[in-house]
Amino acid sequence: MDATEKLFPDAIRMRFEDIQQNNDIIQSLAAFHKYGNDQAPLATNTGRVNAQRGGGFFSGVLTALTGVAVVLLVYHWSSRESEHDLLVHKAVAKWTAEEVVLWLEQLGPWASLYRDRFLSERVNGRLLLTLTEEEFSRAPYNIENSSHRRAILLELERVKALGVKPPQNLWEYKAVNPGRSLFLLYALKSSPRLGLLYLYLFDYTDTFLPFIHTICPLQEDNSGEDIITKLLDLREPTWKQWREFLVKYSFLPYQLIAEFAWDWLEVHYWTSRFLIVNAMLLSVLELFSFWRIWSRSELKTVPQRMWSHFWKVSTQGLFVAMFWPLIPQFVCNCLFYWALYFNPIINIDLVVKEVRRLETQVL
Repeated sequence: MDATEKLFPDAIRMRFEDIQQNNDIIQSLAAFHKYGNDQAPLATNTGRVNAQRGGGFFSGVLTALTGVAVVLLVYHWSSRESEHDLLVHKAVAKWTAEEVVLWLEQLGPWASLYRDRFLSERVNGRLLLTLTEEEFSRAPYNIENSSHRRAILLELERVKALGVKPPQNLWEYKAVNPGRSLFLLYALKSSPRLGLLYLYLFDYTDTFLPFIHTICPLQEDNSGEDIITKLLDLREPTWKQWREFLVKYSFLPYQLIAEFAWDWLEVHYWTSRFLIVNAMLLSVLELFSFWRIWSRSELKTVPQRMWSHFWKVSTQGLFVAMFWPLIPQFVCNCLFYWALYFNPIINIDLVVKEVRRLETQVL
């Protein structure tokens, strides 16, 4: 256009004067200009709608694929028998020498030092129940480390009290408590504060006490106790631990779950990472919920929302408890693995939608 103006300036000036004198041409150009301005915002909105539809389609494909994956995963895990799962259901008096060694090795890496000694003596379940600290300290066992002896004896006392091996990881806990593990998984996901309150009221010694000592460890200087011994011989939390726990419980409940999962990275490599990512996503979604309430000036409705949420979660828990004997185990496994491994994928999609919604409000 610039080159044409430079080459033919007189012709262009005459043509421009002719257009200005013709009212029909002026009206046509004005209508065309107005039509172009009207189409610009529509094109922008259409692009946003298409992006949202694309995200919904992507979410649908992910949901279908994860549904197939969880069925295959449950079928694979349900079709195999694990030695760890057998021990939590098998009476200690019926343990073989190999199962005793398996139980011993789960106490920690240090226990592998005594593996061959137990195998050479063919220590089975019945013999294990008769061993004392004095026998552990002398030949043929020769466990000279007092902390190691105490850890073995503490765990042996638990085995004697229960009659079976107590669960020491997620899969063993699920094998012993399938209903409670499913309930806790969904409760800690949808309502972490109520879930932790349930643990405090109804499962304090076995679950809540190890939980609070893991996420709020008691720092003791110049302590000669072995870390395994501390975990097996848990004491009542101090006021400092309670203070740290209550602050996180009130403002960052999902961080408690992430910290607990972080501590189990060596035992559950991928599962802990799924839990940590899911806890981070749920924290973001909770922040979005608080921001929505604040921006809409609905703070007065918070007590009512809390009560409705409490009633909803309690009703769902009671409903599941009533009909739990009628629910097939395969369905329970599907729900468990779905919440554990595939719920983070859904939460990623929810976070993306919240970010898009926030961008739309800003624009």
